[in-house]
Amino acid sequence: MSSNLSFPSFPGGSKSRVNKAGDNVRNKIASDDDLNVIDEWRAAHRAVLNTFQEGLRRRTRETDIVVAQRHKRKSTIIGKLHRFPSMNLARMDDVAGFRLIFSDIKALYEFRKKFHSARFRHKLLNSIDKYDYIKRPKPSGYRGIHDVYEYDVNSAAGRLLKGLLVEVQYRTLIQHSWATAVEVIGFITENHPKFNQGDQRYQNAMALGSEIIARSYEDLKGPFPNMDDVVLVAEFKGIESELNLLNKLRGLKAVEKEATLNRNAILIFSKFDSLEIKTYRSATEALRSLFKFEQEMPENDIVLVKADRSEDIRLAFKNYFSDAADFVELIENGCKKLLSR
Repeated sequence: MSSNLSFPSFPGGSKSRVNKAGDNVRNKIASDDDLNVIDEWRAAHRAVLNTFQEGLRRRTRETDIVVAQRHKRKSTIIGKLHRFPSMNLARMDDVAGFRLIFSDIKALYEFRKKFHSARFRHKLLNSIDKYDYIKRPKPSGYRGIHDVYEYDVNSAAGRLLKGLLVEVQYRTLIQHSWATAVEVIGFITENHPKFNQGDQRYQNAMALGSEIIARSYEDLKGPFPNMDDVVLVAEFKGIESELNLLNKLRGLKAVEKEATLNRNAILIFSKFDSLEIKTYRSATEALRSLFKFEQEMPENDIVLVKADRSEDIRLAFKNYFSDAADFVELIENGCKKLLSR
């Protein structure tokens, strides 16, 4: 990455140059210049995060809504390019991402409605229901809502970043527990149900688990809305017993570490070592270190995150702390609830 984090034009040179770099990565012919272009483009999203978050935090102050931001991992960007061959890199909409976690569905929808009416220059690109995966859960079982904004502010620096995209994710604590467990499975096994990769039984178990949780705790339906309660529980337990899934998750020892008092944290996760946390007061220093660690440790899962409090980072990114205890408890009690109805 260039050491200069100011951008005289669209980050990376132009949208077409960023797209070309993405195509070359996808086709496995990327040059060093292509990789530098992508790094500059990724780095620019940090400024978008730092300014966009001001509006979110102002509107969530003195509430119990958890707000956390993350810079999309380089390995995840590359993986997404391969999974979606027609995607233009410059239009990848979740490189800069926020995660908002709510106590319940009502609070989630109320906040989102108010945020949509907020006065700022950023443009909401999607319709209200387009990415509402609570009303229409994904086949994987994922439930939550996404909004995509096009960044725009009335300042010289902001105009240079105009056109970059930022994603806002809305989840309840219940939905977050399921999503965390999916991520943890990807860490502790060779299977990645989040990306529909590996043993199909993990994907089926988590989809069924999502249905159990949706019915039991939020009076909603998941990806199997017409399945009988008894059949749902029986199918989940059948697959779960083959995989020993709950015992695997139950047996994990959650990492007992404070994330950061400096708000900027790099979480470095290895299958062979415990979680390592690097903290920074400066966002610029954190970003430089992120790129450095990605080059030095390509085999590790490395992510740059930020939140107001250490406990918010731990909650929003529980998967890095090997913490799936909430999911296990929700599933076990949810099965009991469904069988007793």
